[in-house]
Amino acid sequence: MVIQGSIEDVIFRNEDNGYSVFNINYKGTLLTCVGRSIVINEGEEVELTGEFVNNKKFGKQFAFTNIETVAPKSIEGIKKYLASGLIDGVGPATAEKIVEKFGLDTLEVIAFAPLKLSEIRGISEKKALQIGESFGESRNIQNSVMFLQKYNISLNLALKIFNIYKDKTVSLVSENPYRLVEDVDGIGFLTADKIALSMGIKRDSDFRVRAGILHILKESSEKHGHTYLPKDELLLEALNLISIDRQDFDKLFEEELEKLQIESKVKVFELKDKICVCTKTFYFMESSIASKLILQNISSVDAQVDVDEEIKEYERINKITLHETQKEAIKNAVQNKVTVITGGPGTGKTTIVKCILACCKNYTKKIFLLAPTGRASKRLTETCNYEAKTIHRALEVTYRDDEKPVFKYNEKNKLLADVVIVDEMSMVDVYLFSSLLRALPTTCKLVLVGDKDQLPSVGAGNVLRDIIASKVIDCVKLTHIYRQDDKSLIVSNAHLINEGKMPDLSNKSNDFFYENKQDLDDMFNCVVNLVTKRLPSYANCYPIDIQVLCAMRSGICGVENLNKALQEIINPPSFKKREIVYETRTLREGDKVMQVVNDYNLKWTRVFVSGGYEEGEGVFNGDMGKIIKIDYQTNETMVMFDDDRIVNYSKLQASELFVCYATTVHKSQGSEFDVVVVPVVSGAPNIVTRNLLYTAVTRAKKLVVLVGPKKNILRMVYNNNITKRYTMLEELLKLQDKKAEDMYG
Repeated sequence: MVIQGSIEDVIFRNEDNGYSVFNINYKGTLLTCVGRSIVINEGEEVELTGEFVNNKKFGKQFAFTNIETVAPKSIEGIKKYLASGLIDGVGPATAEKIVEKFGLDTLEVIAFAPLKLSEIRGISEKKALQIGESFGESRNIQNSVMFLQKYNISLNLALKIFNIYKDKTVSLVSENPYRLVEDVDGIGFLTADKIALSMGIKRDSDFRVRAGILHILKESSEKHGHTYLPKDELLLEALNLISIDRQDFDKLFEEELEKLQIESKVKVFELKDKICVCTKTFYFMESSIASKLILQNISSVDAQVDVDEEIKEYERINKITLHETQKEAIKNAVQNKVTVITGGPGTGKTTIVKCILACCKNYTKKIFLLAPTGRASKRLTETCNYEAKTIHRALEVTYRDDEKPVFKYNEKNKLLADVVIVDEMSMVDVYLFSSLLRALPTTCKLVLVGDKDQLPSVGAGNVLRDIIASKVIDCVKLTHIYRQDDKSLIVSNAHLINEGKMPDLSNKSNDFFYENKQDLDDMFNCVVNLVTKRLPSYANCYPIDIQVLCAMRSGICGVENLNKALQEIINPPSFKKREIVYETRTLREGDKVMQVVNDYNLKWTRVFVSGGYEEGEGVFNGDMGKIIKIDYQTNETMVMFDDDRIVNYSKLQASELFVCYATTVHKSQGSEFDVVVVPVVSGAPNIVTRNLLYTAVTRAKKLVVLVGPKKNILRMVYNNNITKRYTMLEELLKLQDKKAEDMYG
């Protein structure tokens, strides 16, 4: 049924999902209404669709499924409506003046002739237009979001859609809901499909097949790291998704694939005797990496520099003797245009980087020391005694005219760099690496340092492995272990795991321990007890400094369950701590948190001890920090990240943060922690792998504890299942190298 009334007062509102409880004046009496709405303003006249219900605790209520605003019909209603804060620049005093001047025509004047407002003392023409614009936008938002919420789209996602389509939201989505798959991050085929089918769009429509193809290509990159798919696999996955007759589908698939090629949305090409399909973006990025890396490698080399004396001086000052392989890596880095240095923990990668820096300072002007994450760049700064930056920070985020974020430094505006050293290359994806290469002058030397045996990047591609596998770039592989003492097992056990051998679980070392727990509940209790009681006293640290690394997000010993338990003990609720409550989680002052998506719009500041400060934009997936303050008045959440950046989040932006007392091994890449606890669970063979266990163990600097049955550890050690990533880079590098050889000899 449909009822109508004016909102008298708002009792409760959840800003995260829009759930609201408010009273309306319905036929002269107060009626409590419950449901979801984007905006609730006192004085607003609303039309509600729903039904009366009897709540055991609160009595008679009206539960609505749809809400639409209706213009208030009384002078007092209009005043209250305008004074509610709905319109920017209009408070109670201004509302009083406007209604006094225009009476019952007030809302029509604001909507259709806002310049008339400038007739009122204190309202300029500029302010009048702003009031009209704000009024119109609020109406558009309300109508658009209510339209989207009919299809079970969350409030936050609905706002995201509105910010893209603006006042055309309803018409564009009604015409073709599948466009959401292409235009809106966070909306996949299934969501768009539900909307489309409920609107009566046919299952075999062109829109649907096109969206299915793009969705599969997008999901394969985001979930599995592929930059392309074999056409046969793409067809079968699309057929399974679209679920129509095979004969009809094959023809539609070919037609839509051809259209997507004509529109330059996808690229169809041949690789290793297979027809393959990728988005045009990934083809451009991997082709760009290949061509620019080869060009960088063959560009004119400076006169050969003899660095033997510099190496000897470095050895003398640091009282060390470098291995011949280390010296080879240093000489190659100084003399070649592009060099790759790869090796496991304790093989001297950091020592080599420090020596390269020492040598290059004598011959070059500008050196960039880079890492993929803030935590990694901070660690690099501390170990090398030289300022390191994230790749994002070096390239600097700026904005195009259409307000989309781009990097300031690119092919048209090169970095002023003589030498660029990139650490933790295993976690650099194709997007980030292609962006970096486009910004490098061809005269620049490039040194890539990383561990090829760690998990690949969270983003698409397999850059480091592909470069090494192509054999077209000079690569030095470090195998000799240096960082090891008699009572340490982290490094040697990591290498044993990487070699497919069982680690030493004797608990005789000072830094590698094993807790034999057979049952999942026992494992869970052991992990919580280790983090909150046993390890802080043993390792002389705080619980918040201990990092739990999990194979999966779900399950008893998964990220979500452990985070809830650890948060309640390490940072329990208190009247002294403010918090934000979302549907399934809570963020609290003092919590350790992680940014889970790239957000190029977030502004940050960094204050230096010397008194200076730095400003920038962009917080990225995997960045970790601590909630310093939650301000209820401004609805802002202040976070200090591990590299000392301070960010103020709005309520909506804070939904990008998750507590991270526990996190996945994948998310921990590029980071090191003093103390690491790893619950070793059973799972799918493509998840609980040797690769995963090796990466988890190598994240620990001082101490690591494995918790679980020995059989689980044994299975992971023996499981050398490296999930295949479809990437083009290795073959493209070989192709570009051959072209260069044919051209230049």
